[in-house]
Amino acid sequence: MAPGLLKIYMRSNIRWHIPIFLAPAVIVYTVVMIFPLFNTLRLALYSRIDQERVYVGLQNFQTLFGEGVWSEQFWNALANNLWFFIIHMLVQNPIGIALAAILSHPRLRFAAFYRSAIFIPTILSFVIVGFAWKLILSPIWGVAPSILDAVGLKSWFAPWLGKESYALTTLALISVWQFVGIPMMLIYAALLSIPEEVLEAAEIDGITGFSSFWRIKLPLILPSIGIISILTFVGNFNAFDLIYAAQGALAGPNYSTDILGTYLYRTFFGFQLQLGDPHMGAAIASAMFAIILIGVCIYLFGIQTRLRRYQY
Repeated sequence: MAPGLLKIYMRSNIRWHIPIFLAPAVIVYTVVMIFPLFNTLRLALYSRIDQERVYVGLQNFQTLFGEGVWSEQFWNALANNLWFFIIHMLVQNPIGIALAAILSHPRLRFAAFYRSAIFIPTILSFVIVGFAWKLILSPIWGVAPSILDAVGLKSWFAPWLGKESYALTTLALISVWQFVGIPMMLIYAALLSIPEEVLEAAEIDGITGFSSFWRIKLPLILPSIGIISILTFVGNFNAFDLIYAAQGALAGPNYSTDILGTYLYRTFFGFQLQLGDPHMGAAIASAMFAIILIGVCIYLFGIQTRLRRYQY
């Protein structure tokens, strides 16, 4: 930079280096995220009538929420998605917190090995996990019946992925097995960040063991638990891959494992005899965005605010 331009830059009140360094990231984010988002919202306001795109306003949303097969499948997918999320919240996150508490104990041997073994499934492909568990749980050639038979529990076995009442819960537990390492590692990092002085002061007061975790550590890691909860919410309401890999686009049996992601896929791209409808697909995507946005706003302006007040 020339000396004259450098002097002008230093005298100027505008910090030009900030927009210059931010510009590449903003441009990429706009092209990849912002523009597709608004284009999807725009596409949801149109419909194709007689091979022509016609503006219909909110008619696609009225059809989606309250008319015939569209609304029936949408509310079924939303209820399944909610159950999928609840299982992760009630099973995955508590197990992740418990594992982090155990693995953070300074006297535990081979803790690094256990952490790696639990975290490895998170890096596996959804397709691999879906097909592998489908083979494991198969009543014909799967190993699950043999394993249960070896421990005398063969009567407990059932074709869990083939029964409407069990299929979604089974897939949710498979997802828990795959991703429990993420909350475990986040909580583990939060536990390690607790100052030793706080724990030593608690030991002097006689607070040790489980009481130390419940009364000292848990309140200090509440912000991390909140972040894990909202990440779980966003991730589960964007879920698609595992259901598709294990049960296909029809999310069988009889749509019992259908969630918003698979419903969006069938509607937008079409499947078998069902023709794709980009406009109704955009309406489903917009509804998913609204649900996730509402959940994130509730967390940011409700739960997160209370956590900060509790912490400070």
